[in-house]
Amino acid sequence: MSERRTWADRKSEIMSRPGAGAAYEAAKIRFELGEAVRLRREQLGLTQAELAERTGLKQPAVARFEAGGTMPTIPMLERLAEALEMRLSVEFQPLRKAG
Repeated sequence: MSERRTWADRKSEIMSRPGAGAAYEAAKIRFELGEAVRLRREQLGLTQAELAERTGLKQPAVARFEAGGTMPTIPMLERLAEALEMRLSVEFQPLRKAG
């Protein structure tokens, strides 16, 4: 199993690629969503397999998501939120305040 990487590591890798600026924000969102799911799953004491069962996914799909490897749909986020005993909240932020 590979070691967890920080966002700074992922950002450095991504930004070194040609045309990386356009892909940066999407990658950041994927990483942050995956990290949030992993942290909540761990708070609940769930394994990836248990979360997969609750959401109707397979364990490798949960692992990919947690690693920032997939961009989920809104219905997928809703399933994850429910399985993690959370409420999904989506918001728009002005560009000057977006982080």
